[in-house]
Amino acid sequence: MEKTELVVLGGGPGGYAAAFYAADCGIRTSLVDIEPNPGGVCLYRGCIPSKALLHAAALLTEAEEAKSIGIQFSEPVVDLDKLREWKESVVRKLTGGLGQLSKQRKINYVQGRGRFLDASTLEVESADGSKRTLAFDHAILATGSRPVRLPFLPDSERVLDSTGALELRVVPKRMLVIGGGYIGLEMATVYAALGSEITVVEMTPGLLPGCDRDLANVLARRVSKTAKAVLLETKVVSASPAATGIKVEFEGKEGKTSAEFDVVLAAVGRRPNSENIGLENTKIQIDKRGFVTVDSQRRTGEPTIFAIGDIAGEPMLAHKASHEGRVAVDAIVGKKTVFEPVAIPAVVFTDPEVAWCGLTENEAAAQGRKIEVARFPWAASGRAITLNRTDGMTKLIVDPETERVLGVGIVGPGAGELIAEGTLAVEMGARASDVALTIHAHPTLSETLMESAEAFLGHSTHVYRPKKPAETAA
Repeated sequence: MEKTELVVLGGGPGGYAAAFYAADCGIRTSLVDIEPNPGGVCLYRGCIPSKALLHAAALLTEAEEAKSIGIQFSEPVVDLDKLREWKESVVRKLTGGLGQLSKQRKINYVQGRGRFLDASTLEVESADGSKRTLAFDHAILATGSRPVRLPFLPDSERVLDSTGALELRVVPKRMLVIGGGYIGLEMATVYAALGSEITVVEMTPGLLPGCDRDLANVLARRVSKTAKAVLLETKVVSASPAATGIKVEFEGKEGKTSAEFDVVLAAVGRRPNSENIGLENTKIQIDKRGFVTVDSQRRTGEPTIFAIGDIAGEPMLAHKASHEGRVAVDAIVGKKTVFEPVAIPAVVFTDPEVAWCGLTENEAAAQGRKIEVARFPWAASGRAITLNRTDGMTKLIVDPETERVLGVGIVGPGAGELIAEGTLAVEMGARASDVALTIHAHPTLSETLMESAEAFLGHSTHVYRPKKPAETAA
């Protein structure tokens, strides 16, 4: 039996961040994962490969749209094998780099599947069936999540989840995307740019359920132009193999319809990996959705075991997992710490990108909270006009009494980069006047945050929206 002070089960952005930080704090650390290097789903089969493909999609889209400003390229030729290899090279570079960082920190990296034998012992089984046992003082669960499988979909190479879609085996002529959330829409963006006819089906009344409607509607208008069809308030009731594809039956407001597709992508969410890791041998509790119950320090029902990332609850975001990992390690070394962020940014890397943080307009309405909304349309942004992308918007959710910025939403190219300033403003309790008085470089898209704050104050330079007397008094 090997002895370690801390074992981290799962090498994704939460797990490896926690392990690296723990090693930096002088803790003797073991990191257990099934892959040869750290990285997890995010680097191997999620965030990173999808963003590599989205970059390629953006290049194709920009080349096509350049016609409107007088620049015309010849028809692009996509070398699918080379594109796939480039995507994989990005993954290898990042995961290999993490492997080197792990060695530099003298972390005991154990490749295999881990399972708790009890609250102080982890058994790791390697690919060849051999087993080794680690005794630990503390453990951090970071096993992540996996795509939800729809039971009515046939077992076919034509039916993909997000992992299969990222493999980019072929570019189908007709592709159905089940689920209008961020994963489905990101993959739809990639395949549409590569030449697929995309149909998106979503059970709810709008794309990106739960997202601010002001933001989601801008994306929806774009998707309606790039996709062959968007079926809202519609569900898939059956799917079966056909001679040349998959026959799918739908049920929506207009009744039942059917269509045939070359490939079906199921992107209806993810579920935590809390099974088959021996949690029943501990006091760890799991809720009805499969999430591990944790306290504000990410400690489970077993005082020596912590849980972070997707397995510890929503939002299922890599950057949330990384920060939880630091909190768990700080708690282990005895620091006074809790995980209580005011704002966790969320980004949808579609075209246009959608990003938000803090309080949304919908959440404020549900809470009965009084807010004021300030919007700045990108049609009034000099930089957006020079980019030929005026469909964006920046909005602030502001407390009308204190002027404090409670939430920020952005839709448009680069929204994922721009949201960092909004997140800082919300986290630091900035007022709208703080944002307005911060000098932003011109001409940039970041100015839209400043001008949104100025719009709240009633004197945005490029949008005429003077404060009403009642607003001024408030």
